[in-house]
Amino acid sequence: MTALQATAEVFWTAFKSLPKGARRNFLDRLMVDRGTRRDLEDRLDNQAAERVLKEHGRVSWETLKKGLK
Repeated sequence: MTALQATAEVFWTAFKSLPKGARRNFLDRLMVDRGTRRDLEDRLDNQAAERVLKEHGRVSWETLKKGLK
């Protein structure tokens, strides 16, 4: 595990240990930050697209791009 992965794991563990209200407050702060919200939206959109592509037996754009290199 890299140092960055370990740091992410510490943050994830800390988030999960918060009471429900504190987790909501934290998530609210993430969503208020425009850049973070865009990152989350992009990530969710990409995951949804990947899932649809896999369900229909299509090749994802990321896989196609890897083949072009």
